[in-house]
Amino acid sequence: MKHSILLVEDDREIALNIREYLLKRNFLVTWATTGFEGWEDFRKGNYSLAIIDLMLPEMDGFTLCQNIRWESDLPLLILSARSEEDDKVRSLKLGADDYLTKPFSLRELEARIESHLRRYNRYLGKNEMEESFIFLDGLSLFPEKRIVLLNGIEVTLTNKEYSILVLLAKNPQHTFSKKELYEHIWEETDNEGNNTITVHMKSLRAKLNDSPKKPKFIQTVWGTGYRFIGELSNEN
Repeated sequence: MKHSILLVEDDREIALNIREYLLKRNFLVTWATTGFEGWEDFRKGNYSLAIIDLMLPEMDGFTLCQNIRWESDLPLLILSARSEEDDKVRSLKLGADDYLTKPFSLRELEARIESHLRRYNRYLGKNEMEESFIFLDGLSLFPEKRIVLLNGIEVTLTNKEYSILVLLAKNPQHTFSKKELYEHIWEETDNEGNNTITVHMKSLRAKLNDSPKKPKFIQTVWGTGYRFIGELSNEN
């Protein structure tokens, strides 16, 4: 089976060299030139690994890396002309698996890709059971089937409401700003004064019977955004 690689690189010469090299080694390669294009390709495709440049237009590599990690355990390999330790540390803390400084050899890039793919395949082999999240207070999420239950009764959510809930529930330690939520889920740059997240959050909370004043699932962090506070039950 061919592995599919997402390459997000705005330098045409570098991208074409990587793409040609990987294609000759039997990889499938999707090439994006901006951060938002890369994010859109990730949401639409099914990839084995992503190679991401840090200095990207529209959405930088740090933000793209963070967005992908909120959704997936896909191996992330960062490319950058910047060799500063702070950039490497920031990338790794955001969830990147590796950091390769430009200029680099294509043989080394290939070796690192193969190493990460071996580890990821072993990880997938250990996690073949369907993912589910069972929380106290009656909330259950089944992402594979896109089902949400509250006290055993299915809750009908819009696609955006569902995406907000799953994103928050999968990342309970992170407080999401409205800007992060909007750009992650709508895949567009957030405009100042945009009230979209507030409206969707109000509707989502109403469907979950979750009072903003005494939340069981979604807590408002005043001046910052929202975070998920639901407690997992022992059934997980």
